[in-house]
Amino acid sequence: METSAVPEPRPAPGRPRRRQLSEEAADHLRELIMSGGLTEGEFLRPERFADELGISVTPVREALLELRAEGFVQQEPRRGFVVLPLTRQDVLDAFLVQAQLAGELAARAAERMGDAELAELRELQDRMRTALAEGRHSEVEDSSFPFHRLINHAAQSPKLRWFMRTAGAYAPRRFFAAVPDWVSQSVREHEDILAALAAGDAEAARRLMHAHIQHSGDLIADHLTAQR
Repeated sequence: METSAVPEPRPAPGRPRRRQLSEEAADHLRELIMSGGLTEGEFLRPERFADELGISVTPVREALLELRAEGFVQQEPRRGFVVLPLTRQDVLDAFLVQAQLAGELAARAAERMGDAELAELRELQDRMRTALAEGRHSEVEDSSFPFHRLINHAAQSPKLRWFMRTAGAYAPRRFFAAVPDWVSQSVREHEDILAALAAGDAEAARRLMHAHIQHSGDLIADHLTAQR
C-alpha cells in the first residue's frame, strides 16, 4: 500500500484547496474497508456509493481506481472491484508509520507552540474530558482530530505534515469511539501529551505521541480481528 510522494497542488492565496469528489469518495471507501464495514471478497458497485455520497458515478469509479493502486481493492474483468484481504499487520503497519511522523511533529510543536495554541489545545482537552465523564463518546472522537491537527500545524513543517496526511489516509477516522477502551485511553494520553507540549519538552512529546498512536493502532487491530 505505497503512495508516491507527489506534492499537493498549491491553493490560491487566501483560499483553501477544495477537495475533489473522488478524494472524498476514496476516503469514504478506504475508511469502510479499514473499519470492517466492507469485508474481504465483497464486490463494490459504484452506483451504491454514488447514492450514499450524493455524487455521480464517475468520481466513485476514480476513487476505486485509486484504491486499486493502493492495494485495497482488485479489479476483476467483467465483475468489477472486489475488496482485498486486510490483515492485522496491515493495520499495525499503517499506525506504525503514523506514529513515527506524529512523534516528530509533536517534538517540533513542543519547541514552537505559542500560548494561543496551547490555550486552544486545553479547551479541546477540557471538552473531551467533559464528554467522557458524561458518556458522550462520539464527541471525544470529534474533538480528538482537531487536537492532533493543531499540534501538526504548530510544528511548522508543511512537508512532514503532508506525509502525515498521506499516512493518515490508511486509518479510519469515524469509528474510534466504537472501539472498547479507545475513548478513555485517548483522553488520558492527551493529558500527558499536552503537559509535555506546555513544558516545551520535545523528547517527551515525541515519545508520548508515538506511544499514543501505536496504542490506538493496537486497539483498532484488536477490534477488527475480533469482528472477523
